[in-house]
Amino acid sequence: MSRRKRVALGLSAAALAASAAIGVAGMASATTTTPAPSPSSSAGTDAGSGTGHDGMGRHGARGGVQASALAEKLGIDESKVADALKAFRDANKPSGPPADGQKPDSSARDAALAKSLADSLGIDEAKVTAALEELRTEEQAERAAGLKSRLDQAVADGKLTQAEADAVTKAVQNGVIGGGGH
Repeated sequence: MSRRKRVALGLSAAALAASAAIGVAGMASATTTTPAPSPSSSAGTDAGSGTGHDGMGRHGARGGVQASALAEKLGIDESKVADALKAFRDANKPSGPPADGQKPDSSARDAALAKSLADSLGIDEAKVTAALEELRTEEQAERAAGLKSRLDQAVADGKLTQAEADAVTKAVQNGVIGGGGH
């Protein structure tokens, strides 16, 4: 087998393995198929304790906004934020997968969440939108750092070459495979 074919095969295998690992990790952390109700990225809400989940999963793409993080950004009591998030989720819970197989419009859902929270909490919608965007940006940075750490470890362990790790990073950043950065 030529060197070029081996490299291509190695890159393909690395991308497939990373995609599978990311997918499995995402599925493991998601406890529901509810689409992201927000631009945030953190764990599910908790009802004021700061420790529990409401079953929404860890990641914004699959889960929801963490009440404690959003409450801190907004300077509002966590239990009020948790109640407002729960009310929004209950009112917008899908009855099943979309009929056409397409993902729901996340920007429309994000806007609806911001409006609902602003109305429920009695604060400016722009402030809610900004806080949700900050949370999403923070989570994307955390996911990127986590992926980099895992890829660096795979290179150090000899499981991937640096070129393969770089190819996986590029594929994630360009939305070719899941894992954030897009």
